[in-house]
Amino acid sequence: MNEKNTYDVIVVGAGSVGTPAAMFLAAEGLRVLLLEGAASPGQGSNKAAIGGVRATHSDPAKILLCQKSLEVFTTWHERHGEDIGWKPGGYCFPVYEEGLRDQLQGMLPTQKKFGLDIDWLDADGIAGVVPGIERRDLLGGTLSPGDGQVSTLKASVAFQREGARRGVELRVKEPVVGYAVRAGRIEGVRTANNIYFAPRVVIATGADALAHGRMLGAHIPVTPDSHEAGISAPVEPFLPPLVVDMHEGPEGKTANFYFGQVHSGQIIFCYTPKRAFLGHNRENLSEFMPVLASRLVALIPRLRNLLIRRTWRGLYPMTPDGRPILDWVPGVEGALAAVGMCGQGFMLGPGVGAQITDMIMGRPGLLPPEILSTLSLSRNFGATPSEALA
Repeated sequence: MNEKNTYDVIVVGAGSVGTPAAMFLAAEGLRVLLLEGAASPGQGSNKAAIGGVRATHSDPAKILLCQKSLEVFTTWHERHGEDIGWKPGGYCFPVYEEGLRDQLQGMLPTQKKFGLDIDWLDADGIAGVVPGIERRDLLGGTLSPGDGQVSTLKASVAFQREGARRGVELRVKEPVVGYAVRAGRIEGVRTANNIYFAPRVVIATGADALAHGRMLGAHIPVTPDSHEAGISAPVEPFLPPLVVDMHEGPEGKTANFYFGQVHSGQIIFCYTPKRAFLGHNRENLSEFMPVLASRLVALIPRLRNLLIRRTWRGLYPMTPDGRPILDWVPGVEGALAAVGMCGQGFMLGPGVGAQITDMIMGRPGLLPPEILSTLSLSRNFGATPSEALA
């Protein structure tokens, strides 16, 4: 065994989860190797994310993980002196249907139980935080003021730099092509260039998780689902929260859509198509902007003259039940899967990285055992919850 190529932990995938995980692991004094197939970190789904960060979920595991993420994002500048584009203002879910009103109000006790700062506002309250919103049939909505937005590009670079300061060794253009497993234990990984050894390997490969599971001889049920997003030219700041409109669009193609104004003034946006676009194809669709524009203008008419700069597509690594996978791989001791973030990898990333570190260090983590078990690879994946609510 080549001692030079031997590490305490190898993290496979320098994206929304792998980069902060490597940073946290190195802070424990571990020798960490971070492997990435692309030319630099954050070039997959991380770069395609629109940067919303919320602890406002219905799933306790996501609530707790994202609370940790928010702690990291909101204090980054103070702790490290580096701007990552944090913009406070919260998340707002306006409501135009009684069924959704009852659903959101019914979640409030659970959300508050886990420490969320969230409340129901009447129609006037929502109109106050979302200037120019369509008032017809508006019933009210929820606001969680502690949530916000971050620059995905700046955060990725910041985590990489801090990891390097803590000793993370990053190797790019080294896609993993296999795993070394002997007698049911992980021993390392093989890339196109080399073999690296470690008794612990973190699989943080996003939309490629299924293929990496096959290399390990395990089934990791993650299916890529392609989503499109876009951004406008800067406009005068007017919109504090990121807005999630969950009612079905009149065109019949969208389940919900969400948008916010970033710290530099641009409006950034995305929608969830009713028909999933499964696979790794990231080519833009001709239908995206006409559908998105009709929804955006219907909700906030003042945006009808917004100038769009560009659009792009990214991959949501979906699990059958819409919850992440965070578990030791059965039958491969030392291999830890941290995948299936279902389009929420950027907001979950630092929290998941902290939980990974606790698991590898063998100590209690953010998630109590009964909550961590809901993210198990051996769970019943069952029915799929609403993506926006979960």
